[in-house]
Amino acid sequence: MKKLNLRAQVTLWLLLPLLALLVFDAWLTYQRAMSAAHAAFDRTLDVSLRAIRDGIRLRDGEIEVDLPYLALEMFESDAGGKIYYVIRDETGLAVTGYQDLPLPAERDATGHGPRFFNATYREQSLRMAVLRVAVHDVPSAQTRFVWVLVGETIEPREALARDILIGSLVQEVLLTALAIAIVWLGVGLGLRPLKRFSATVSSRSDGDPAPLDNTDLPSEVAPLVESINQYIGRMQQMQTARRRFFADAAHQLKTPLAVIQAESELAMCESAPPGVERHLRRLNGAVRHAGKAVQQLLSLSRLDTDCAYVATLAGVPLHQVARSATLDWSPVARARGIDLGLEQEVKVHVLGRADLLVELIGNLIDNAIRYAGDGSVITVRVGCDIAGRPSLAVIDDGPGISPAERDAVFERFYRGTASQAADGNGLGLSIVREIARVHRAQASIDTTPGGGATVIVTFPSMTEGGEPA
Repeated sequence: MKKLNLRAQVTLWLLLPLLALLVFDAWLTYQRAMSAAHAAFDRTLDVSLRAIRDGIRLRDGEIEVDLPYLALEMFESDAGGKIYYVIRDETGLAVTGYQDLPLPAERDATGHGPRFFNATYREQSLRMAVLRVAVHDVPSAQTRFVWVLVGETIEPREALARDILIGSLVQEVLLTALAIAIVWLGVGLGLRPLKRFSATVSSRSDGDPAPLDNTDLPSEVAPLVESINQYIGRMQQMQTARRRFFADAAHQLKTPLAVIQAESELAMCESAPPGVERHLRRLNGAVRHAGKAVQQLLSLSRLDTDCAYVATLAGVPLHQVARSATLDWSPVARARGIDLGLEQEVKVHVLGRADLLVELIGNLIDNAIRYAGDGSVITVRVGCDIAGRPSLAVIDDGPGISPAERDAVFERFYRGTASQAADGNGLGLSIVREIARVHRAQASIDTTPGGGATVIVTFPSMTEGGEPA
């Protein structure tokens, strides 16, 4: 699962609480809307109660009601509400209206104004208003009390509350969306310095030892940049110490080995018993092998990615470098009866270092001489592949390399099945791969038509300005 970026995370962290607040505010808004609806419709109920009150008379001790229907028509003109009413005497007996309409549970006999309460009638929720009215009969000097009740179903109130809620929600959702958009834009603007910093770090060369610049970065990022700079400093110290060690090792190892080799060769020139001469030849061969192994190990260590080795590349005529390297190895090939030749299809220029390219070609030729065997044919070919990219190939007609081992032979100290009998240490192709990496090239192995191995190094094309395409 792909991890959300910082902008999306911040937006999500703000969105979830905002949605929770929106739900809570919707509930509060609905409650306020219902209270406002009750206040508005209750005034209408109050007017209706007082209109009914004016139509109640006491005559000869009997309660008479002249119900003003205009009071009820005020309700019936509303959207879908049902009206219920009843007039009861002081004993609770219904005089007129809906006889089962309930009285409030608590009756205030001392109150003079209307009371409002909620009730359930015929499985409907009602908003009720009750008024205790004193009715006087002046001729008989009698006074009686009656209860006037008017109830209305709450659908109109709920509809009004819903309209208020929907209007409020639309406004709040728009404000929330606007706030999220502002946060999204603000976070994006805030992250711009980090993006510039990331681009700066990505564009740095591998061997650039300069500390990172934290100018224009947020103060929260400054400790991170400082930690990275400290890490870069420690890495530079380690790499400097490692390069110094390689230089010292090269001097301390190569010089004694060269002296031993020279002394053994001088001793071989002197007359010596057959047994001693045999031992001297073995000593000389072992010293040569050790010297070559040390040289190759030092080359690998120098080129290794852990050393942060960065070569200064420039335009190099690959065909000339290949010709020079081939001429250098001609005496070695001639001594073993090997036909070593050069094929130049076109003049080829690559972005590289001539000394490293000579070492690359030398290792390829050395490998071919060692493993193809005496009397073989080795060809160094310089040209371009089908895509027009510069390529260098060293072709031999030896035992070849099986497809299953073509990746493994580039590993250090790996020797293929067909090369176990030959003298070598399994480092030549590892050096070839590292030098190819420095030149942004690719090394691969193919089968030579008719038998043998073909090692191909393909370089990136160059533009007219001398840069890799």
